[in-house]
Amino acid sequence: MNAATDPLQIDTDEEARLRELMRLLRKADEQTGAEHTLGEFRIPAARIPQRHAETMAALTKTEIAVLRFLGWGRANGDIATLLAISENTVRVHLNNMCNKLELDGVRQLNAFAGLLFYPVT
Repeated sequence: MNAATDPLQIDTDEEARLRELMRLLRKADEQTGAEHTLGEFRIPAARIPQRHAETMAALTKTEIAVLRFLGWGRANGDIATLLAISENTVRVHLNNMCNKLELDGVRQLNAFAGLLFYPVT
Protein backbone atom coordinates (compact mmCIF):
# COMPACT_ATOMS: atom_id res chain seq x y z
CA MET A 1 0.00 0.00 0.00
CA ASN A 2 1.44 3.38 -0.98
CA ALA A 3 1.12 6.67 0.91
CA ALA A 4 -1.62 7.90 -1.44
CA THR A 5 -3.98 5.07 -0.47
CA ASP A 6 -2.89 4.60 3.14
CA PRO A 7 -5.88 5.64 5.33
CA LEU A 8 -3.58 6.58 8.20
CA GLN A 9 -1.67 9.00 5.98
CA ILE A 10 -4.93 10.55 4.72
CA ASP A 11 -6.15 11.06 8.32
CA THR A 12 -2.84 12.68 9.26
CA ASP A 13 -3.03 15.05 6.28
CA GLU A 14 -6.63 15.97 7.12
CA GLU A 15 -5.72 16.61 10.76
CA ALA A 16 -2.83 18.85 9.68
CA ARG A 17 -5.15 20.86 7.41
CA LEU A 18 -7.71 21.19 10.22
CA ARG A 19 -5.05 22.34 12.69
CA GLU A 20 -3.83 24.94 10.20
CA LEU A 21 -7.38 26.18 9.60
CA MET A 22 -7.97 26.48 13.35
CA ARG A 23 -4.69 28.38 13.73
CA LEU A 24 -5.72 30.83 11.01
CA LEU A 25 -9.16 31.33 12.61
CA ARG A 26 -7.59 32.01 16.01
CA LYS A 27 -5.18 34.48 14.43
CA ALA A 28 -8.01 36.31 12.62
CA ASP A 29 -10.11 36.38 15.81
CA GLU A 30 -7.21 37.90 17.76
CA GLN A 31 -6.21 40.46 15.12
CA THR A 32 -9.58 42.10 14.58
CA GLY A 33 -10.83 42.12 18.14
CA ALA A 34 -14.17 43.41 16.80
CA GLU A 35 -17.27 41.38 17.52
CA HIS A 36 -20.69 41.10 15.94
CA THR A 37 -23.75 40.34 18.06
CA LEU A 38 -26.06 37.68 16.69
CA GLY A 39 -28.98 37.26 19.04
CA GLU A 40 -27.42 36.59 22.42
CA PHE A 41 -24.12 35.44 20.94
CA ARG A 42 -21.00 37.43 20.24
CA ILE A 43 -19.09 36.33 17.17
CA PRO A 44 -15.65 37.62 16.11
CA ALA A 45 -16.26 39.92 13.14
CA ALA A 46 -13.49 38.22 11.18
CA ARG A 47 -15.61 35.07 10.95
CA ILE A 48 -18.56 36.77 9.25
CA PRO A 49 -18.38 36.96 5.46
CA GLN A 50 -19.04 40.55 4.40
CA ARG A 51 -21.92 39.58 2.13
CA HIS A 52 -23.80 38.09 5.11
CA ALA A 53 -23.16 40.81 7.70
CA GLU A 54 -26.45 42.63 7.04
CA THR A 55 -28.66 39.66 6.17
CA MET A 56 -27.87 37.91 9.45
CA ALA A 57 -29.96 40.55 11.24
CA ALA A 58 -33.05 39.03 9.60
CA LEU A 59 -32.62 35.71 11.44
CA THR A 60 -35.07 34.92 14.23
CA LYS A 61 -34.00 33.90 17.73
CA THR A 62 -34.88 30.26 17.05
CA GLU A 63 -33.06 30.27 13.71
CA ILE A 64 -29.95 31.59 15.46
CA ALA A 65 -30.20 28.80 18.06
CA VAL A 66 -30.54 26.20 15.28
CA LEU A 67 -27.56 27.75 13.49
CA ARG A 68 -25.45 27.61 16.66
CA PHE A 69 -26.17 23.91 17.26
CA LEU A 70 -25.57 23.20 13.57
CA GLY A 71 -22.20 24.95 13.87
CA TRP A 72 -21.33 22.71 16.81
CA GLY A 73 -21.94 19.67 14.59
CA ARG A 74 -25.30 18.60 15.99
CA ALA A 75 -27.70 16.53 13.87
CA ASN A 76 -31.24 17.72 13.13
CA GLY A 77 -32.72 15.26 15.62
CA ASP A 78 -30.39 16.49 18.37
CA ILE A 79 -31.24 20.11 17.61
CA ALA A 80 -34.95 19.30 17.75
CA THR A 81 -34.56 17.65 21.15
CA LEU A 82 -32.42 20.47 22.54
CA LEU A 83 -34.88 23.16 21.42
CA ALA A 84 -38.03 21.13 22.17
CA ILE A 85 -39.30 21.41 18.59
CA SER A 86 -39.96 18.79 15.93
CA GLU A 87 -37.30 17.65 13.51
CA ASN A 88 -39.49 18.91 10.67
CA THR A 89 -39.48 22.38 12.27
CA VAL A 90 -35.67 22.26 12.37
CA ARG A 91 -35.66 21.54 8.63
CA VAL A 92 -38.04 24.46 8.03
CA HIS A 93 -35.70 26.78 9.96
CA LEU A 94 -32.71 25.49 7.97
CA ASN A 95 -34.50 26.16 4.66
CA ASN A 96 -35.62 29.62 5.83
CA MET A 97 -32.05 30.50 6.79
CA CYS A 98 -30.77 29.32 3.40
CA ASN A 99 -33.26 31.66 1.72
CA LYS A 100 -32.53 34.63 4.01
CA LEU A 101 -28.76 34.24 3.69
CA GLU A 102 -28.97 33.47 -0.05
CA LEU A 103 -27.16 30.16 0.29
CA ASP A 104 -27.50 27.30 -2.19
CA GLY A 105 -28.51 24.74 0.39
CA VAL A 106 -28.07 23.20 3.79
CA ARG A 107 -24.54 22.08 2.95
CA GLN A 108 -23.45 25.70 2.52
CA LEU A 109 -25.41 26.65 5.65
CA ASN A 110 -23.59 23.93 7.59
CA ALA A 111 -20.21 25.32 6.50
CA PHE A 112 -21.35 28.86 7.36
CA ALA A 113 -22.56 27.75 10.83
CA GLY A 114 -19.25 25.99 11.46
CA LEU A 115 -17.36 29.14 10.53
CA LEU A 116 -19.44 31.22 12.95
CA PHE A 117 -19.73 28.94 15.94
CA TYR A 118 -17.12 26.15 15.83
CA PRO A 119 -14.77 26.64 18.80
CA VAL A 120 -11.11 26.93 17.83
CA THR A 121 -9.61 26.31 21.26
